[in-house]
Amino acid sequence: MTRIIDSLDQVSTAYDALFVDLWGCVHNGREAFPAAVDALRRFKARGGIVVLLTNAPRHRASVAKQLDDLGVPEDCWDTIATSGDSARAAMFRGAVGEKVYYIGTEFDLTFFDPLRIVENPVSVTRVPLDQAEGIVCTGPFDAHADPAGMRPQFLYARQKGLKLLCANPDIVVDRGETREYCAGALARLYTGMGGESLYFGKPHPPIYDLARQRLARIAEIPDTRILCIGDGIATDIRGALGEDLDSLFITGGLAAEETRTTAQPDPGALNAFLAREMSSPSYAIGFLR
Repeated sequence: MTRIIDSLDQVSTAYDALFVDLWGCVHNGREAFPAAVDALRRFKARGGIVVLLTNAPRHRASVAKQLDDLGVPEDCWDTIATSGDSARAAMFRGAVGEKVYYIGTEFDLTFFDPLRIVENPVSVTRVPLDQAEGIVCTGPFDAHADPAGMRPQFLYARQKGLKLLCANPDIVVDRGETREYCAGALARLYTGMGGESLYFGKPHPPIYDLARQRLARIAEIPDTRILCIGDGIATDIRGALGEDLDSLFITGGLAAEETRTTAQPDPGALNAFLAREMSSPSYAIGFLR
């Protein structure tokens, strides 16, 4: 049974490290959430370690800069693990070939920055679809457009047998009050059309392996002392359950309407939502605080 709590402090003494989602938990794509920042600072003040675990399709240096721009201070986290890092490593190992068709915006072109940790990386170049050996998707060309608009290109790609590397398994995010599509929506479409999509972010294992590696550089923490925090039931919570990690579900993010969250979720609506999703996070709270 999921326990509704009033603040992170109620349960934080049971944990030595947090794996914390960003969008919808610590910021909304426009600005930081002060209460969330304060909660993470309190956790760190008593010796806890905060790993920011995000499906951002960029490397951690790029995410750190974005956090600074959004007003998320460095003193509330210790390290960052991104789906972009996991996916970039796969790309430079040749997972989708050397000539790739890129789906995404100019903002995410840092995905192609050199990666030193891969030995003998392949030389990746961006090419038109008809010359491609594979596809790299960091997100839609237009985050507000129906992903179905990519069907003609995906039909051609499927016929060629191209694999699609998905750098961000999220389906949607909320930028302020506006909902936007992510790379996961396109990967889901391609898979549904019979294509093969490769995933590296939450809820898939590679990003958790990366998070544990980066945590281990700071301290050796057993899984029983790690709490995952996120607002994505299909990514953050499903990923935590798959890794046998405790989780705190932020109901005021993507599932705010379904859980009838104002300051806190409605217990009946929350239980009905979790039953439909066949999910059982350890705890739930309206907003990280």
